[in-house]
Amino acid sequence: WRKRQTVEDRKTGPKEPSSTVLSEDEEAMVVAFRRHTLLPLDDCLYALQPSIPHLTRSSLHRCLQRHDISRLPDMDGDKPKRQRFKRYPIGYFHLDIAEVRTEEGKLHLFVAIDRTSKFAVAQLVEKANRKTAWEFLEHLLEAVPYRIHTILTDNGIQFAE
Repeated sequence: WRKRQTVEDRKTGPKEPSSTVLSEDEEAMVVAFRRHTLLPLDDCLYALQPSIPHLTRSSLHRCLQRHDISRLPDMDGDKPKRQRFKRYPIGYFHLDIAEVRTEEGKLHLFVAIDRTSKFAVAQLVEKANRKTAWEFLEHLLEAVPYRIHTILTDNGIQFAE
C-alpha cells in the first residue's frame, strides 16, 4: 500500500466478476436474449428457464447487472403524458349509472362523486328510470353537507329534464 499513488481503498471482490451459477455460454445466452427482446426480468426468467433449468431470478438479475442491462431503457410513447386534473370548486358532482349483477338479479347503481372533496353517495335500485333518478337526486341533496352547484353526467338519460 505504500507504493500506491492514492490513499483511497481499492474495490474488494474479484477483479472480473463472474457467475457461480451460470457458465460463460449460459451467461452469453442470457445477455443476448435480453438485448434482443428487451423483455422485463420475470418474462426473461420464464422464457429462459426451460433451456437453463437452474436459472433463478436472483442469478438472472445479477447477470444482467454485471452487463449493465438490468434496467430497460425508457421508451418514448410507452406511457401517455400525465396531465394534472382540472381544479373544480367544491360542490361539482359527477353522476354515473352502472349495471350490477347480483344473486337477486340485475340492479342499477347510481353513484355521485364530488370532484374536489371525493365525497361519494351511492344507491342500488331495481330500475333505472326517471322516478328512481329523481329519488336519487333527492337523496344526494339530503346526504351532502354543503351546497351542490353543478351536476354532470355522461350517460344518464334518466336525469334529462
